[in-house]
Amino acid sequence: MNTREIAARLAAVQERIAAAAGRAGRAPREIRVLAVTKAHGPAAVRAAAAAGLTDFGENYIQEGIAKMKEAGSGARWHFIGRMQSNKTRLAAEHYDWVHTLIRERTVLRLNAQRPAELPPLNVCMQVRMQEADTRPALPAEEVPALAALISAQPRLRLRGLMGIPMPDAPRDAYLRLRSLFGKLNDAGMNLDTLSMGMTADLETAVECGATLVRLGTALFGPRPPR
Repeated sequence: MNTREIAARLAAVQERIAAAAGRAGRAPREIRVLAVTKAHGPAAVRAAAAAGLTDFGENYIQEGIAKMKEAGSGARWHFIGRMQSNKTRLAAEHYDWVHTLIRERTVLRLNAQRPAELPPLNVCMQVRMQEADTRPALPAEEVPALAALISAQPRLRLRGLMGIPMPDAPRDAYLRLRSLFGKLNDAGMNLDTLSMGMTADLETAVECGATLVRLGTALFGPRPPR
């Protein structure tokens, strides 16, 4: 996929965001696009950067590191996959963001391993959006305690919440995450990032308050087989 194709796909995405934001009484500029390059090669990253994208997300630590130089020095790289304890140092040393914090041990390791010469690592807590979901994520009632721990770490900066809904999740699941985000800010957390929404549920996420949407297929087409 070349730069022209990705630019056209990005324009279509921005139209979808603008329409959804308009329905919710929001400004489209409030929503950032995170380009998920999982399984797409270096050429796709170069083309996306040339099309004007600056935020890139990866599900596998080393796969992302191998592509970072392709996006240029101004790019921001987000780790959005499940964090393995033996990969925290790589994440702390190379990434700008980690979206998937759910464990105290991971928080402490990332803080200890973040190089002093780099800015604090931007992090989000991954929150379970539906009780029936058995995938690893924080139950809502455990979020305040982990938020307090993260806020106490000098090499981390708590930016917000991240959610991955189940297929065909009801709007209430998105609104509950938005409500929790608001409650944390009411408690003085000063969060600015609500990371939810992908290609299929982009409109619902934006209408329910997402500030960052994670898009792969909408920008790069179907994921190639590994």
